[in-house]
Amino acid sequence: MGMREALQSGRFIVTAEVAPPKGIHFEHVLEEADMVRGRVTGINVTDLQSAVTRASSLGLCIRLLEAGHHPILQMVCRDRNRLSLQSELLTAAAFGVTDVLALTGDYVTLGDDKSAMPVFDLDSVQLIEAAKTLEAGHDLAGNELEGAPPSFCMGCVVNPGVEPLGPQIMKLRKKIDAGAEFIQTQAVYDPARFEYFMEQAGDLGVPVLAGIVVLKSAGMAKFMNKNVAGVTVPSALIERMQNTQDKKQETTQITIELIDALRPMCQGVHIMPLGWMHVVPPVLDALGL
Repeated sequence: MGMREALQSGRFIVTAEVAPPKGIHFEHVLEEADMVRGRVTGINVTDLQSAVTRASSLGLCIRLLEAGHHPILQMVCRDRNRLSLQSELLTAAAFGVTDVLALTGDYVTLGDDKSAMPVFDLDSVQLIEAAKTLEAGHDLAGNELEGAPPSFCMGCVVNPGVEPLGPQIMKLRKKIDAGAEFIQTQAVYDPARFEYFMEQAGDLGVPVLAGIVVLKSAGMAKFMNKNVAGVTVPSALIERMQNTQDKKQETTQITIELIDALRPMCQGVHIMPLGWMHVVPPVLDALGL
């Protein structure tokens, strides 16, 4: 079942996330994906996240598909011009990868090669529009495609914790108007703040999947509070991670509590385990998902 069918089913959706390696060996990532086989609707594959050189998202998506998983291709606009973005969309569809999450992308100064040049020929709104243009049988330049056109289920992202919210919601609505069919959010650690975002956003007309970054340590929480815009880890959670004798158990319990609190406000969750996929099955078990 692809994202579109799952979204239309009306059931609560869970997606997870893996990252391609900084190298050529995919085996450990495929083992990570196997931990949630049959438990999630889709597995997002990050695309050069934090502007760090890695193997490609599309390459790992194809390997996941071959292994019987359902991948969601993340695409950032930072590193490719419109020709390359359209080419990658067509190639993905040719291999059967048709669920796509469009992102503008972090700036290159965050990454591990400060000499890299950003592209940003398109932004995430325009990338969604490009996918819809390809579905109509031609490219952005108006040239017709050969044969049957591709079909995509496009998703987008939003950061519910940024201030002010107005511009964030305005751009989100542009993404939906362009054709986004689902939303995955930046990390949420404060259910009250997420509730405020949902109230301000109003009826978006497409499902929202609240993002959960698995909290692995107090140091990680403090780093995000300092460096990740719109993400705030409450001091109570930081104290719990500082005081625990069993980080894995506390991490699991915090994730359970967050999803349980967010569940009535959204249509699903997107879990970003950052290498701790082993936490996800017991979380899903506890929640009956």
